[in-house]
Amino acid sequence: MPGVTQALTELHARYRLILATNTSDSDARLVRSALHRVGLEKYLTGVFTANELGARKPDPGFYHAVLRECCFAASKVVMVGDNYQADGVGAKQAGLRAILYNPAMSSGSINSSLHDAEIRTMSELPATLGKLILHEMDGC
Repeated sequence: MPGVTQALTELHARYRLILATNTSDSDARLVRSALHRVGLEKYLTGVFTANELGARKPDPGFYHAVLRECCFAASKVVMVGDNYQADGVGAKQAGLRAILYNPAMSSGSINSSLHDAEIRTMSELPATLGKLILHEMDGC
């Protein structure tokens, strides 16, 4: 995916990065192994799969399980994903913020009020996340 290595490099220096996936065929160890093969595993603090969590996105229970395991408050977490329903709506229902990765910028059945930001390329992610964080601080 173009831009993902640069984005992860920038984000890894400032944030804890967690992968939370709906895969039910693989466990975290197998997902980490696949990420290691493509040089991305080193950026992640944790990997969670539906296989181990016993819930699937968009179920808020999926997100709550990850939050418990990581000791994160939902209000401090931003979900980045490409599936509007599972990654966007599900995350928002669990109290997280959400950035939709939408490379085709398709609008289809997307309600923009149900996610906090939208990006077309991974290279946009660090700046978009930075704007979300600054916007949060403005409200304090």
